[in-house]
Amino acid sequence: MAVTPDDWSAIRLTLALAATVTALLLLIGTPLAWWLARSSSRWRGPVAAVITLPLVLPPTVLGFYLLIAMGPGGPVGHLTQALGLGLFPFHFSGLVVASVLYSMPFVVQPIRNAFDAIGKRPLEVAACLHAGPIDAFFSVALPLARPGLLIGSILGFAHTLGEFGVVLMIGGNIPGETRVLSMQIYDHVEALEYSQAHWLAGGLLAISFLVLLAIYVYDPKRRML
Repeated sequence: MAVTPDDWSAIRLTLALAATVTALLLLIGTPLAWWLARSSSRWRGPVAAVITLPLVLPPTVLGFYLLIAMGPGGPVGHLTQALGLGLFPFHFSGLVVASVLYSMPFVVQPIRNAFDAIGKRPLEVAACLHAGPIDAFFSVALPLARPGLLIGSILGFAHTLGEFGVVLMIGGNIPGETRVLSMQIYDHVEALEYSQAHWLAGGLLAISFLVLLAIYVYDPKRRML
């Protein structure tokens, strides 16, 4: 059975969401991973626990509290309304915020592992050559951590593609606005349209397998999480 226009809309929205979230996670997660790898602060443990929390927290719980926080009575909702941004829930922007938080450990942890693997020696050599901290980070640490950045990007993108619970709580199921691929599959199953569901679910299954296969082929010894 052919893919319907609603299916294509959900596919386009999901790809846009995954690309946006991955880009934001690299911008936010890379300095966070660097700080976690290098800092001796007493806050490192609590911050790492908060970042890793989505791995064990039910996505509906995370989505519920985000809905409260970003709603009209929540602190984030008050702030976004005061800034003229409106409310994030049930809009694409809300999906982005929720997905960034939910997928963060899948990006931060591989990058942190890559930074840990560098050790202190390359940075000490850079310091001996009069490289400042920022220069050493961009010219030494980032190039050496490229494998971790690549793995984190792939995992973050793939994880965002299959999100369900958190996007359902924060975005609902609005066609063209928040109905992502996982929601479209759910709608097909509810309507007993199993052929349509097979097309979409099979595609996600194939993508997930190929992503994991690529990571293991690239470096089977590298710790992903």
